[in-house]
Amino acid sequence: MTGYIGEFRNDGRREASDERLDAAAFHRNHAAIWTVLEKFLSGKTGDVLEAGSGTGQHVVFFARRSPDITWWPTDLNDHHLRSIAAWTAHEKLANVRPPQRLDLSNPWQLAEMNDCHGPRALLAVFCANVIHIAPWRVAEGLFAGAAHHLRPDGRLFLYGPFKRDGRHTAPSNEAFDASLRNNNPDWGVRDVDEVSTLAQQNGLTLTEITEMPANNLILAFERNQR
Repeated sequence: MTGYIGEFRNDGRREASDERLDAAAFHRNHAAIWTVLEKFLSGKTGDVLEAGSGTGQHVVFFARRSPDITWWPTDLNDHHLRSIAAWTAHEKLANVRPPQRLDLSNPWQLAEMNDCHGPRALLAVFCANVIHIAPWRVAEGLFAGAAHHLRPDGRLFLYGPFKRDGRHTAPSNEAFDASLRNNNPDWGVRDVDEVSTLAQQNGLTLTEITEMPANNLILAFERNQR
C-alpha cells in the first residue's frame, strides 16, 4: 500500500520532523465519501473503527465533522501508524484515539487494543482501498471482525473499485486490476457478488451500493434481519 502514497507537501516544503504522509487519493475522494458516511452518522453517537487508515487523512477529516463520534484509526504499516499519529496531533482532535496496530488477516479483538477503555461495540467500520491490494484472507478477516464487533444497528462501509457481475466498470479499473495481479497474484479488484457472499457468510447483508467518482463504489453492509 505504501507504493501509492507520497510525501506530504506543506506549502511546497516538508520538514524532516513532519511524519505526515499525503495520499493523492485522499484529495480526490474524501468529500464524496463523507457525503455517504454523514447520512448514516448524523445525529448518532458511538465508536467508528477505520480499518487500514493509511496516511490518517481520512480519519481526521471525518472526525472534525463528527465531534460526537469517537474514531479509532488502525493500520499494520509502521509508517502509516506514525503518519496517523502526526495528523491527529496536527489537527488537535480529541475524538480521534491513538492509532492501533491491526492485522486484518488474523482474528481481531477490540479488547487487544492498547487503550484499556476501548470500544465494546462499534457504530460503524469504515475501510477504504484495502481489499484489492491485499490477499483475500484480509477481506475474510475484515468481515469476520466487523460482524463480531458491530452493534445491532451498526454498519460496515467498504470503499474502492469493484467488478459487477464479473465485469469491470471501466477500462481504467481493468488496467488497474491487471497491474495489481501482475504485482501480486493474490491481489486484485474484487467482484461485488463475491464480497456480498462473504458478507452473508458472516451474518451481514449488502444493503446499499453508492457510485462514487473515478469508477469507485461504496458498499454498505448491516446485520441480517431476523
